[in-house]
Amino acid sequence: YVPPQVRKAQETLDDKKREELGRLKKMVNGLINRLSEPNLSSISGQMEELYMANSRKDMNETLTDILMNACVTAVAMPARLMMEHVLLVSILHHNVGIEVGAHFLEAVVKKFDELCRNDAEGKECENLLALIAHLYNFHVVHSLLIFDILKKLVSTFTEKEIELILFLLKNVGFSLRKDDALALKELITEAQRKANTAEKKLQDQTRVRFMLETMLALRNNDMRKIPGYDPEPVEKLRKLQRTLVHSSGSGKETQLRVSLESLLSADQVGRWWIVGSSWSGAPMIDDTNSKTQQKLHVGKVSSKIMELARKQRMNTDIRRSIFCVLMTSEDFLDAFEKLLK
Repeated sequence: YVPPQVRKAQETLDDKKREELGRLKKMVNGLINRLSEPNLSSISGQMEELYMANSRKDMNETLTDILMNACVTAVAMPARLMMEHVLLVSILHHNVGIEVGAHFLEAVVKKFDELCRNDAEGKECENLLALIAHLYNFHVVHSLLIFDILKKLVSTFTEKEIELILFLLKNVGFSLRKDDALALKELITEAQRKANTAEKKLQDQTRVRFMLETMLALRNNDMRKIPGYDPEPVEKLRKLQRTLVHSSGSGKETQLRVSLESLLSADQVGRWWIVGSSWSGAPMIDDTNSKTQQKLHVGKVSSKIMELARKQRMNTDIRRSIFCVLMTSEDFLDAFEKLLK
């Protein structure tokens, strides 16, 4: 039983909250609608201010909803527009906190999985895949997730999936080759094997042949063989990203190294990739195979410093890391940045 006066208070609170959220949505929507490359710095600055003034949860949900509505349509979205939207997410991810990128990524991946299962007719899958590809291009997510998605698509291997594999490889193929050439090679071998076994089933043989040619071009690092491949726009926006990200080491430290399986089962096993995300469900399943060793690395620290750390009895990784940071920092700001990481 809830007494009337308390009930009244709750109702007014809900109305107030709803009104606040409506106002927030309008503001974010206005900023996203004006988003373009020249005004990216001012818009990302205003978004950061909104993050400081409102609760992170509300901001993350509002931003994700608006971006999903803008980018996930039944017709193919212009690549440029996609890149600018994702670049905004990546700047907020680096400047505000990794939960921004993590929230958006989870929503995109879940939607992609759902649409792939339901065989959506429109271009929604391609649009979602483009979002994931650019999240990887702008260092929000690690190549591990991209390889997971590619493996999943190769294992299904219908005409729709071949289309999506081609689309993804065209967007991030050469970056994947730089990041993990061995995994790409294994993927190509697996795709060739699948193509040989599925030769009878698929009517459109030219598509499969084209996919295999693209993969071979990737393996041989031959950009000319891929029609319509143009790394210029992504490179240009990456440069812009470097100027807009405050932290010195933009990129590798804040990349979310999370697998497809973890993202899809986040509600069951918690979000270990977000620092401080509370988890009240069943204890996390201890799977020895998928244990990734989390190592604290202090970049390349000279053996002299390590020897000093040993002499000062810094006997755990964390202690050694903190000691090395304090000893090798240029000034207090540098030390602060490194300690946060």
